[in-house]
Amino acid sequence: MESKKLNAVQVWKEFEDVLAPRLRLSLIERTVYSHLLRHSRLEGKARLRFSILWLAPNIGVSDAPARGAVRRLIEKRVLRLVDRSNLGHVVEVRLPNEIRGARAQTDARGAVKLPGGAGLDDKDFLATRALRLAIHARERGACFYCLRRIPKRAHCLDHVVPRVRSGRNSYCNLVSCCLECNSAKRERAAGDFLRSLYREGHLTKVEFTGRLRALKALAAGQLRPAFHPKEVGSGKRKTA
Repeated sequence: MESKKLNAVQVWKEFEDVLAPRLRLSLIERTVYSHLLRHSRLEGKARLRFSILWLAPNIGVSDAPARGAVRRLIEKRVLRLVDRSNLGHVVEVRLPNEIRGARAQTDARGAVKLPGGAGLDDKDFLATRALRLAIHARERGACFYCLRRIPKRAHCLDHVVPRVRSGRNSYCNLVSCCLECNSAKRERAAGDFLRSLYREGHLTKVEFTGRLRALKALAAGQLRPAFHPKEVGSGKRKTA
């Protein structure tokens, strides 16, 4: 239960005036967030268990767009994924002022202002060489998918959620991988691709289980790359 009663009006103002425009939430992402917020935090629940089969008809869409919106909200750290199984998702729905990079500021009259500056969560990790190298360094020279060691000149960056499915250039959606995995995965879901690697004998059962955990941690924003602040300039995109 929530220890403090929420001011629903203030939460909605921060959502409409700050969170939605700051994170460029689509209409369906706004609808999914609003619905999950209503059934969790606004009812005094810290966590919510739900299934796509419950969510989709309640907001008037089919399963695929509802599932995609949930995945993107997890990437954007609006939802914190606690567990996912055949029974559905367990998430913590974050309030606007709990989301790094989207916290509301107010002026002397109490009006909501957009926060200035972009944080790590807002960075385009394809924008500069330093940011791209930070993703490669996070994987420590191994392919995120098959775990093989790869030479520096033979690795590439892969979108876990493909760009054609609205995948972002965030550190929550980019991984360092070998050229073979990048070519074989194409537009498949990362989980399905890992299962194919396991079936074909490229991953052991232990490795496969570990990769699924890593994939979940990545989506939850737990695999943050490390770099010096001076390396994260807003320079124009360069070639690697």
